[in-house]
Amino acid sequence: MRARRSTITTAATALVAAALVLTGCSGGDPSAPAASGSSSGSAAPTQTADTATPEATPTDGMPADASPLSGRAGGAGKPTLIVKFDNTPNAQPHSGLKKADVVYVEEVEYGLTRLAAVFATDLPKTVGPVRSARISDLDLFANYGTPAFAYSGAQKKLKPYIAASALIDVSGDKGPYGYYRDGSRRAPYNFMGQPDKLIARAKTASEAPSIGFTFAKSAPDGGKAVAKVTAQYPSSSAQFVWNVKSGGYDVRLNGRPARATEGGTQRATTVVVQYVKQYDSGFGDKFGGRTPKEETIGTGKGWVFRNGKAYKVTWTRAGKKAPTTFVGADGQVVPFAPGQVWVVLVNRRTPISMA
Repeated sequence: MRARRSTITTAATALVAAALVLTGCSGGDPSAPAASGSSSGSAAPTQTADTATPEATPTDGMPADASPLSGRAGGAGKPTLIVKFDNTPNAQPHSGLKKADVVYVEEVEYGLTRLAAVFATDLPKTVGPVRSARISDLDLFANYGTPAFAYSGAQKKLKPYIAASALIDVSGDKGPYGYYRDGSRRAPYNFMGQPDKLIARAKTASEAPSIGFTFAKSAPDGGKAVAKVTAQYPSSSAQFVWNVKSGGYDVRLNGRPARATEGGTQRATTVVVQYVKQYDSGFGDKFGGRTPKEETIGTGKGWVFRNGKAYKVTWTRAGKKAPTTFVGADGQVVPFAPGQVWVVLVNRRTPISMA
């Protein structure tokens, strides 16, 4: 196993070293996404740490057409769609989430959370309930190229930042095509999307990119047995329970099983906990709620959970367009299990619990 993992170490180690010498990764005007974690404004040569795109690294018998986002077969070379989901109890059951390659958990106002799901390998018929964008989305998805970005709307102050980003805006603000109201749900939890139509609105959407994830069918050496991991937010929670029979993690959101309209519950194959610096973004709602900014550029601590084991990691992302790598204590990249990946962004001041 050491030999296989060593083949993916050199690039990651170089990225870690690059990130450690960066300055200002978490500073600047929190309300200005262009300044957060960006490199110098001077002209940069090609293939800098901020612009280099890593090659996909198939390992451990992974298929050549594996998705660089989930390791699923047949996922390479397909356009990318990112959808914002509501994540309050009223949003249950979620539609289409099971087919996402990656699901992110982000804290928003009042200590609640939203989900952001990335689709490329397989598009579901319906997604939702779809909700609004946040400032943290812009940095978070800056290394996805030019994906289609679907959401219900955004506050006026945020719209210029979205327009200046590389995301292709296919929101409800830009037109109704690809959206509808589900009469069986109550507003605002009834705004649903149709991925095939949303992708059609983004004719230049980029293919699923390599954002730093590496996959291997076999779990790496080491790790400690963990059956349950819980991320607790002020008014929300995300819990993942190892299911030996399914070979994945049953997802519980806000203290309840994360139900799916397709049947059963949501299930993750790999869970990544990414501790981030979090602060007031300068944005908020009309009721006084303040929007936190999660800093996903720079470096920090975290955990990778797969096959019922926990691996302590250091994450590193050298710039907006750079990949995010997850390196273990031995200096080697920790590969994910092929399948749906959940990335849980957690305030570094609020550690998760494991059992």
